[in-house]
Amino acid sequence: MESIIEENIVIVGAGIAGLTTSLGLHRLGIRSLVLESSGSLRASGFALTTWENAWKALDAVGVGDILRRQHIQLHGGSHEVCCVRRQLMLEAIANELPSGTIRYMSKVVAIQESGVSKILHIADGTTVKTKILIGSDGINSMVAKWLGFKEASSTGRYATRGYVELKNSHKLEPLFMQYFGKGFRAGVIPCNDKGVYWFFTWTPTIKDHQKELAQDPAKLKQYVLSKLGKMPNYVRSFIENTELDAFHLAPLRHRHPWELIIKSISKGNVCVVGDALHPMAPDLAQGGCSALEDGVVLARCLAEAFSKNQMEGEEEYKIIETCLKKYAKERRWRCIDLITRSYIVGSIQQSGSKLVNFFRDKVFATFLAHQLLKKSNFDCQQLK
Repeated sequence: MESIIEENIVIVGAGIAGLTTSLGLHRLGIRSLVLESSGSLRASGFALTTWENAWKALDAVGVGDILRRQHIQLHGGSHEVCCVRRQLMLEAIANELPSGTIRYMSKVVAIQESGVSKILHIADGTTVKTKILIGSDGINSMVAKWLGFKEASSTGRYATRGYVELKNSHKLEPLFMQYFGKGFRAGVIPCNDKGVYWFFTWTPTIKDHQKELAQDPAKLKQYVLSKLGKMPNYVRSFIENTELDAFHLAPLRHRHPWELIIKSISKGNVCVVGDALHPMAPDLAQGGCSALEDGVVLARCLAEAFSKNQMEGEEEYKIIETCLKKYAKERRWRCIDLITRSYIVGSIQQSGSKLVNFFRDKVFATFLAHQLLKKSNFDCQQLK
């Protein structure tokens, strides 16, 4: 017999944006249900550079200090910057949610309308009826597709990332170490005294065999190591010591900014957050940070709908629609700006042109540092 669940708010996807939205709502006394397709929290990407704007969002939902105690602060002057393990961030947020908020093994396979409600069909046969549907289901979002968004487009670049935990201290300075070569960019960042995160992004040539590399982690590891060029041996060793199961090839994709101009971020009682809304190249390190912003802003906007006297049907639907439009208006141009700048910065940093590389090395470094600080100087404000 088919099981039916009824909820006021359903969030599809237990990623950074989805969990932050759920915790923000919980802090405001509002229940939500998070549907996650996997059997546990997924931490693809291993770690993320967490800038000042992200810390403001984490503090807004009450988990900032938990993560500060687990990570070291990078040298960055007056700005708070850390490389935070994604798993620890997800766990910190999820642990603050009431038991039963996250329903694992709940892959949504279809969305349909029923009056002013949305009906979600889950792979196990369960049906979920909700007044508000939030898509936090990643770069291949079903909810974003339902809103009319196209699949994210390729930037023409690829990436692999990893994390290594050493037995003893790595003795690295708390710095973001970055290295460039012809068509590639690599970086190594300490997360804590023993943990190091690294990334390698590149623009493939005709000689590169992406399918073969994707299917064979050993070949992918060897390929990355062969491309590192003049990277110091002590830095190179972190990649050498990373287990093979950490080597995954992923194309870097983004949403064309004009889609966010012509498409609706929200439609009626449905909206999207995080990578479902603004997949972007990682070159400004703002994908995860902006997902945290999304969650705080959306929770605050939705709280306005539930602060009204109890209403039903069309009247309640109109209030919800207005609150989601407010969220969409507040986030639209911020997302457009970040997507555009991330793409431009990445194209310059990984150019194969000698002229562009000369400009990058002699002039662009100062400009990039300014962009990173400028874009992190954003405050999503408190929940109330």
